[in-house]
Amino acid sequence: MQRWRGYEAAPGGWGRSVVTIGVFDGVHKGHQATIGHAVARARELGVKSVVVTFDPHPAEVVRPGSHPAVLTEPARKAELIEALGADVLCVVPFTAEFSRLPAEAFVHDILVEHLHAALVVVGDNFRFGHRAAGDVALLERLGRTFGFGVEGAPLVAEAGTVFSSTYIRSCVDAGDVAAAAAALGRPHRVEGVVVRGDQRGRELGYPTANLLTHRYAAVPADGVYAARLVRRGGEPLAAAVSIGTNPTFSGRERRVEAYALDFTGDLYGERLALDFVAHLREQRTYDAIEPLVAQIAEDVERTRRAAG
Repeated sequence: MQRWRGYEAAPGGWGRSVVTIGVFDGVHKGHQATIGHAVARARELGVKSVVVTFDPHPAEVVRPGSHPAVLTEPARKAELIEALGADVLCVVPFTAEFSRLPAEAFVHDILVEHLHAALVVVGDNFRFGHRAAGDVALLERLGRTFGFGVEGAPLVAEAGTVFSSTYIRSCVDAGDVAAAAAALGRPHRVEGVVVRGDQRGRELGYPTANLLTHRYAAVPADGVYAARLVRRGGEPLAAAVSIGTNPTFSGRERRVEAYALDFTGDLYGERLALDFVAHLREQRTYDAIEPLVAQIAEDVERTRRAAG
C-alpha cells in the first residue's frame, strides 16, 4: 500500500481511482464495510483504491480542546487499512485553512484535480467542506457535474445498535471492552511505552509493566482486565491489567499496569500494545496486603482462562 501525506502527493499521470473518505478512527466494522466496498469496486473497474483520512482529528481543529479519545493510533490505523486491501492511504493534514475549504472546492481540488475519482464511496452520514455543509446529496450532484459516481455504504448495525466510533468510545469509557470488541471486530488496543513505576507489583510478587500512553488514547475505565500483551515480533502474552490510581496505596496518578503471565524478562523502554479481552472487576481498596495479594492471584487465574 502506498502512503501519501496530502492529496498533492498523487504522482503525475495518476489514473482514475475509487476513493473513500473519512476519519476512520477505530477502523471498526462499519469502516471495514465502507473501505472493503471501495476496494472491491476498484478491482471491478480495474483502477486503484484510495482511502482518504485526516490528521489531526478534525474536531481538534474546528473546536480546540474537544479532541475525542483515539481508538487507533496512526500507524495502527494504516496497518488495518492496508489489511483491507487498499492501494493508497492518503493522510490529509487537517489545518484551520483546510477546514474553511468550501464543499465544492473540497470535491474539485481533492477528488477531481488530484485523485481523478471515477467513483466515491462514503457512509450514509458523510459530511464534508466548511462547517460540514456538504452531504451525500451534494456529492452526487457534483459527481454528475464532474463525471464521477457516488455510492453510499449503509451503516453497519447489530441488534439495533449502529456501530460508530462514538459508540465504541462510550463502551471503552464504561469499561465494556467486550461490546467494544464486538463493534471493532477485534479487541480494543491501547499502546504505549513501558516506563518505571513504583515497583510495588514486584514487591507483591507480580511485577507489572507501567504503560505510558498517548494523551488522547482511549483508555478503558478504571478496573482490572484480562488482556493480551503484544510485543513487536513476539507472541502475545496473557496479561492481567490494572487501570486506576492504586487506591490501596493512596495513589493519585492514573496508571495502566500490566502483569504478563509466565514472563520473566525486562520490558522497560519497549513499545507494546494491550488488547483488552474482558473486564474482570472494579478497583477496590484493601485494608491489608494479604487480601490484595489473594485477589491478584484470583485475577491472574481468571486472566489465564480468558486470554491465555
